[in-house]
Amino acid sequence: MIPVRQLTKRFILSFTWATLLLAPVVVLLASCSGLKFVPEGERLYTGSKVTIKPPADEKTVNNQSALQTELVSVLGPKPNSSILGLRPKLYFWHMGMNKKKGLGKFFADKFGEPPIYLSQAKPAAVRDLITNRLHNNGFFNGTTSYEVKKQEKTAEIDYTALPGKVYRFTEVTFPQGDSLVRAAIRATQGESLVKVGDAYNLATLTNERVRIDAALKERGYYYFAPDYIVFKVDSTLDHKATVDVRLKPSAPPKAVRPYWLDQVKLNTSYVLTDTTMRNPMLFRGYQYFPDEEIFKAQAITRATFLYPDSVFRRHRRDQTLSRLMSLGTFRFVEIRFKPAAAGDTTVTVPADAVPGSNRSVGLRNRLDAEVLMTQLKKKSLRAEVQLTTKTNGFTGPALKVTFRNRSALRGAEQLLINALASTETQTGGGNGALGLTSFEYGINAQLLIPRLVTPDLPLLDVKLPNSDFQPRTSIAVGVRAVTRASYFSQNFFNVNYGYTWKTKITNEQEIRPIDITYVQFTPSQTFTEILNTPEKSFLKSAFQQQFILASSYRYTYNQQSLEQRRQQIYFSGQIEGSGNLAQGIATSIGTPKGPSGGNTILGKEYSQYLKLDLEVREYYRISADPTSGNRIVGRLLAGIGNPYGNSRVLPYPKQYGIGGPNSVRAFAARGIGPGVYQAQTADQRANQFYDQVGDIRLEGNLEYRQDLFPYVKGALFVDAGNIWLVNPDPGRPGGEFKASSFLNQLAVGAGAGIRIDVQFFVIRFDLAFPIQAPYGTPTKLNNDGTRSPDKAPRLNLAIGYPF
Repeated sequence: MIPVRQLTKRFILSFTWATLLLAPVVVLLASCSGLKFVPEGERLYTGSKVTIKPPADEKTVNNQSALQTELVSVLGPKPNSSILGLRPKLYFWHMGMNKKKGLGKFFADKFGEPPIYLSQAKPAAVRDLITNRLHNNGFFNGTTSYEVKKQEKTAEIDYTALPGKVYRFTEVTFPQGDSLVRAAIRATQGESLVKVGDAYNLATLTNERVRIDAALKERGYYYFAPDYIVFKVDSTLDHKATVDVRLKPSAPPKAVRPYWLDQVKLNTSYVLTDTTMRNPMLFRGYQYFPDEEIFKAQAITRATFLYPDSVFRRHRRDQTLSRLMSLGTFRFVEIRFKPAAAGDTTVTVPADAVPGSNRSVGLRNRLDAEVLMTQLKKKSLRAEVQLTTKTNGFTGPALKVTFRNRSALRGAEQLLINALASTETQTGGGNGALGLTSFEYGINAQLLIPRLVTPDLPLLDVKLPNSDFQPRTSIAVGVRAVTRASYFSQNFFNVNYGYTWKTKITNEQEIRPIDITYVQFTPSQTFTEILNTPEKSFLKSAFQQQFILASSYRYTYNQQSLEQRRQQIYFSGQIEGSGNLAQGIATSIGTPKGPSGGNTILGKEYSQYLKLDLEVREYYRISADPTSGNRIVGRLLAGIGNPYGNSRVLPYPKQYGIGGPNSVRAFAARGIGPGVYQAQTADQRANQFYDQVGDIRLEGNLEYRQDLFPYVKGALFVDAGNIWLVNPDPGRPGGEFKASSFLNQLAVGAGAGIRIDVQFFVIRFDLAFPIQAPYGTPTKLNNDGTRSPDKAPRLNLAIGYPF
């Protein structure tokens, strides 16, 4: 036993050392609180809160959550930021006080913020603002009080709002009279935001003015403005209010007249210094400048929705701007309106044109519209040096050269010719496999036609007259050569034809009736020997059937463009089929069988399959601030490919792989599955990149993203997923899908990441730890053929966010 005296001596010595070591930390923490620097007679302002007290006979007030948010928004000033009572920014600020240069000055400018004292708060002014907001929300009898709570070095202000009972609308009336503008305002009453029974709200009345103005803009009232609508509100003692919607008597005459378009001029070569007067060509009622040397008039008028001798409608102006800009051929587009050079015209107005009107002759007011388009360069050549990162884990440098002609056929058709050369190596594989270095080069051409080149369809107007987005027809051809070192080379030949269109900003559809891919496959001797082994029969079939005659349809719903939404949904669904037409032809004419026993077209076996892919994402922003990057993001991927008829396995390019920097990040690309299959020998491990693919995929990801510093974000994530086979494969035992056990076969990983986000590109570092493998505890295959536990983390380097 150790004597008590010796224990006491050790304790005192340990306590002394601990005190000496912790003293600087305690001093630093005290300094970081910011209270050390508070001058005499001042207190550091630590913030305010608002408490809403409903009337005694009510448990809550009308729309209390939204009211609370609005009242909090007027509190001020904003106190110094703090973390667990510490204020490091305040500490950094004081490091630079009275300094014009040096390290302290640098930290103060970079990370500091000045102190906010109680003397800077204006509680009386804030109290009045809160009371004003109560009145704006229908609490006309509302009052506010405040209390300053002082401590030795700090102070906070508590506000108490007593709203009383809310006033509600009991009657809403719209302008009477037989004038055109009053009749037009009355016609919008059915969509009014002000409804009987609703609580008085100033914001609602403001929005109602904007709504009426927007409706009138669709009826020709070009010069009308929201300010020309006024509301007369009368309140009673029993908390009731009536609202009378009126037209301001001082509204100028031109604001209360509808306008028609007279001349519509289209200038496709506008520049600011251009003052040359040229004679236009006339096309379908339009005055078209300067000529059709670059753009045919038909191509521009097809994207123009301002029609001569039609009522001015604002959404047609906006639609024209959007369509012309989406052609991709103009740098700027501007539309100007002015009183018609030919003047107004007198027209006969039917007696029943306006309810209550008996006028038979009227004056039609006219506007001229001038659409000014500034062109981009018609032809351009661009070279890019890229760092390519693919979902299969291949990373490497690439050179891409793009030639673009923005009006190849004088109809705003865009011709793109891309030449690509790259070399890639699978990163993080760690298995020493052959064939994991790739060389690729190729050239492809794509023609984008700004319309749907198709006959009229019964369920779709191919002109999409009510869409703000330009539909496109795409025709593409390409050839690409890929070499997997020491394994095989492939030459890809592709031709596709399809359509893309959007009916609204969130919805996009794409249909490809023709998508033909043919692959010339040349294996090395090493890979030939692998494919000829009995257990690789499925893999051999996947590589042999590389003649794909596919068609597909994809629908995408994406709310990410709606930046004000805190919750954003993304959905993408695609269905793809191949080989049915070819099967019918081959069966009817009796084509010969191929090497694996399948039917052939032009002497080549073709693939036959049906494939369905679904992806759902949800982005939830934690903060109400639209610029905040603090959010929770979830993703679910599901896919199934069913080979049938001429195929017993999907063609290799269409099979699913899982793992890698954009998938389950704790495992290597194609390092999981199918099912519970795992490499048991050194040869299997060397070829797992080709074996670990499947026909079914299920994957889920959950990620929390947090802003850390300017341009630096952090993340915590959990990934899970696996792939399976539709048909059993003796060479990959345990790989087939079974409904009773697939959930237990999900690989699971978790980790943290750092992202350097400078808007135009993102560099991502994710460190992921394996938690569970499809077969249980994650293991690795040792050189002696044995397996041992493997929970080592995996560092993923990638470009862009994973989803």
